[in-house]
Amino acid sequence: MGRLSLLGPAVRRLLAHWSSERATLRQGTTALTICITVTLFAGIILGEMEGVLADTPGLLVLVPSAIGMRGAIFGALGARLGTGMLTGQFTTDLRRGSFTADNVEAALLVSLSTAVLTAGLAWGASAVFGLDVVDVFQLVIVSSVGAVLSSLVVLVVTLLLARTAQARSWDMDAIGTPVISATADISTLPALLLGVLLLGSPVVHIAFGLILIAAAAAATIYGLRHPSALARRIVRESAPVLGYAAVMGVLAGTVLETRLDTLIADPALLVAIPPFIAASGALGGILSARLSSQLHIGLLQPARVPDRRAALEGSMTGLLGLIGFTVVGLATAAGAAAFAIGAPPTLQLTAAIVTGGLLSTAVVFVVAFYAATASYRFGLDPDTSSIPIVTSSIDFLGILCLVIGISVVGLG
Repeated sequence: MGRLSLLGPAVRRLLAHWSSERATLRQGTTALTICITVTLFAGIILGEMEGVLADTPGLLVLVPSAIGMRGAIFGALGARLGTGMLTGQFTTDLRRGSFTADNVEAALLVSLSTAVLTAGLAWGASAVFGLDVVDVFQLVIVSSVGAVLSSLVVLVVTLLLARTAQARSWDMDAIGTPVISATADISTLPALLLGVLLLGSPVVHIAFGLILIAAAAAATIYGLRHPSALARRIVRESAPVLGYAAVMGVLAGTVLETRLDTLIADPALLVAIPPFIAASGALGGILSARLSSQLHIGLLQPARVPDRRAALEGSMTGLLGLIGFTVVGLATAAGAAAFAIGAPPTLQLTAAIVTGGLLSTAVVFVVAFYAATASYRFGLDPDTSSIPIVTSSIDFLGILCLVIGISVVGLG
């Protein structure tokens, strides 16, 4: 009875917080559902890519990093634009030197430079772990073509979303990352496939690869010395964070590559990967963006231990996670059935995804809170730093959580 009396006020506070944030929960659920639905098609594409994955060794090592990098870069862009709305800096003006234009230019510069970085890391990780892999110039071509094409698509969606959010008074923090992550997933895989199709003779791909490496080096140098203080700060603060993101994505891809035979034998698990990772990253992005905005405006203090405000934000993430991962499980089963992709029983598949998803949600809260507060303590912009840290960490840790969920219910 005593425990219930202690629990009662906590439950009441929890329900009161959820009630006060009904709009955010509604918008977040809608955006998360869109994210999962769109990335399901990316999963179906991945499930149908088993032949390409087998014929292009090392490609699966690159895939999570390539997808995750788009989400990290443009999720951070969306968060900065969202904060700009709160602080009155955001405008639809794209003339050079404006707040929005500087943010966009910085995002494009780091997109090009990190494409070559992820290719090099994917090639190196494959070599270190004794995995078959195409040569590094081929991976540079695939990664760079995928980055350029998908970045243009994601950029357009991000800017349209920001303009619409401002016009309709939507919460950019709640809707930005899920929609951006979904767009990144659905655009990056086809772009990577196009990059694979462009691979030609050794002389051609070596020459093309060297040109792309030079372009990435030039983009990096220009970004670090950019005439705009804002763009220069974004590039400089993004560099170590995106380097970490690239490493985490490649580690996630390495885990998948080592299980390629299992995934090809049961391709419904391939279908589940993009929506699962997208949902995990979207949840982390929502939480990171909200924590970052609250740090900016003084509603949240960078404490060493999550306070009541942070815990309430985490409870919203948990609720969205339960809903989201249930949808991922059911949608994966439905998508696999619709496209005649081999799959285990729906209940078993959904149980594996929800189990892994709830574990991933707990990891998301810990990583998001400490990434946002640590960035703020060190004088960095948490919008630029925390979202890439969270989404890239979840690229790797989310894959591990999914593997654990699969093992717990006896799949794989």
